[in-house]
Amino acid sequence: MTAAASLDFDPNTLDVPAGHFVGGRLVERPGEAILVLRPSDHQPIGTLSDGGEAVVDEAVAAAKAGLAASRWATVSPRERARVLHRFADVVEANAPALARLEAANSTRPIAETSVRDAVRTAGVIRYYAEFCDKLEGDITATEGSVLSLVKGEPYGIVGAVVPWNFPMITAAWKFAPALAAGNAVVMKTSELTPFSLIALAVLSPEAGLPAGLLNVVNGLGHTTGSAIVRHPDIRKISFTGSTATGAKLMAEAALNGLKPVTLELGGKSPQLVFADAADLDAVAGHVARGFLGNAGQVCTAGSRLVVQRSVAEPLIEKIEASCAAVRAGPTWEGATTFSPIVSARQAERIDQLVRATIAEGATARIGGRPLEARNAGAWYAPTILEGVTEAMTGFREEFFGPVLSVHRFDDVDEGIAMAGHPVYGLAASVYTADIGKALRASDRIAAGMVWVNHHGRAPEFTFPAGGFNGSGFGKDMGRAGIEGFQRQKAVWIDYAA
Repeated sequence: MTAAASLDFDPNTLDVPAGHFVGGRLVERPGEAILVLRPSDHQPIGTLSDGGEAVVDEAVAAAKAGLAASRWATVSPRERARVLHRFADVVEANAPALARLEAANSTRPIAETSVRDAVRTAGVIRYYAEFCDKLEGDITATEGSVLSLVKGEPYGIVGAVVPWNFPMITAAWKFAPALAAGNAVVMKTSELTPFSLIALAVLSPEAGLPAGLLNVVNGLGHTTGSAIVRHPDIRKISFTGSTATGAKLMAEAALNGLKPVTLELGGKSPQLVFADAADLDAVAGHVARGFLGNAGQVCTAGSRLVVQRSVAEPLIEKIEASCAAVRAGPTWEGATTFSPIVSARQAERIDQLVRATIAEGATARIGGRPLEARNAGAWYAPTILEGVTEAMTGFREEFFGPVLSVHRFDDVDEGIAMAGHPVYGLAASVYTADIGKALRASDRIAAGMVWVNHHGRAPEFTFPAGGFNGSGFGKDMGRAGIEGFQRQKAVWIDYAA
């Protein structure tokens, strides 16, 4: 048996959790039934109910009770750290089962979930456990008889809404720092990929996390998600998803208590390649992974190749070879390297955007169509579009699929200018052997994350994630990720009397 084949599993044998996780236990509640399909074959994996206001109210009540009973906000920071370290231990011990559930219910192949998603989720929890006793305040400069303190304190109950593309790890980016900062969390899963996050939450009592501090509710965005945003006792919102939905969420939050929001939204991230990039084979591999990973269903996907004209053709030919080598297949087979599209609806959206861009004058160098596969799920062929201009659909809209547009330039300043985007500013990458040129480009590109000679997040938790402009504001991960779950309080003490 090959190493890849040893990862194969039967998705019909999985233990799929049912219900909402509220107050430290799974609960079944009435609500509109939502049938959840496996992306790889469009067969049912389970059913959940749309919780709506009733379940969100129940989760908030559980969070209040949990905070009061555990005194989580004021308990010793090292005690919070010990609990979170135990949670990470439990997640690591259950990583194989979580990886299989994540693979079956999402677009993530088992070859990746088994070594990345579940393991890195535990790593995120452990990273923020280490922060618990390292959040320190400041003493500001004042007169000698005054002590002026600035300290952080938790919001209390925070809400989070997570996307479907990386269900566990993106959720951990939110609940781990929120808990470490002393909050309780009410979190909504995606109705497309809910089950791995529910299974993860079910493990929390085993680690000793007090009941009510981590609540995971199911439902639709306009019902359950909206109820989280509008609830008066939820004091902070963190959201990852589309720019359009983020704008609606921010408006709703402003109209219901002026609560702060962290938004990590869409992107049209450039991969800027200069002619002096040292190794075109390596660059081609990075560029290909940058838009093919998870079939392009990544907020930071490097969907625009901005390449110096003198190396454009040889580089694109190498990228085409990477596209031809992908192995599309069900996510529960170890040999699969190319993900399905999460739903038939999303696959149709990608195809419509590609066809609209071609109708506007672009050409498909490769792809531009659905990809034939042996399952009933939806795959879209790796696609490279030439001749995309700023007026076209393919430049303005986020494909969220395996689509790369090519833009050629001649001189350095032209290339840096082309890497910008009028709406999005999530991420960018720069490929060059000249560190000065790389730094100049990173200074001038309006993006919240810039990688040099690489594209995409490495397994490093210190690197903050978040964008500029239409790609949102606030940060997940790094020190900024936990500071965002505390509010600052200033204390002025005059001890002259």
